[in-house]
Amino acid sequence: MFFIQYLERTINLHPSFLGPNISNYLKDQLIADVEGTNTGNYFIICVIEIGDEPKGRVIPGSGITEYVVTYRALVWKPFKGETLDGVVTSVVQNGCFVEVGPLTCFISRQSIPSDLKFDGNATPPQFTDNAGQIIERGTHIRVKLVGIRTEVNQMFAVATIKEDYLGPLDT
Repeated sequence: MFFIQYLERTINLHPSFLGPNISNYLKDQLIADVEGTNTGNYFIICVIEIGDEPKGRVIPGSGITEYVVTYRALVWKPFKGETLDGVVTSVVQNGCFVEVGPLTCFISRQSIPSDLKFDGNATPPQFTDNAGQIIERGTHIRVKLVGIRTEVNQMFAVATIKEDYLGPLDT
């Protein structure tokens, strides 16, 4: 689910960046540092707006200035039970891996309907029911998140396609 979050970040600037364009340097540095990153709880999609220009503080002994920048960001936080669309990145005998934006999900063989059988002799390897339904690398698929594990700057998920309206999408 997407949210708008108020966040803050400390940015250090070298003295050579001090001058009339310091606001642009802070903005560029903030966007480069945070957009597309994973905090462990959510993914920061983009910076929407930067708060008032912060007051800098010189770090004694180094000349580097420190700014605490407040900003609003669009973030994405996946939840257990959420239904998402993704793309299969690899198929192995024990299941398949699906990328849902920046999140990698694993779908175990037990979470795939029993009519879809693994065919390791096919090129590329795939799960198929021999009636037109195929899950292989590049297949667009709808999954339901069963569990999410978070670590520092990483998120992993386990998903299922063993419910109604889940599985390969017609493209």
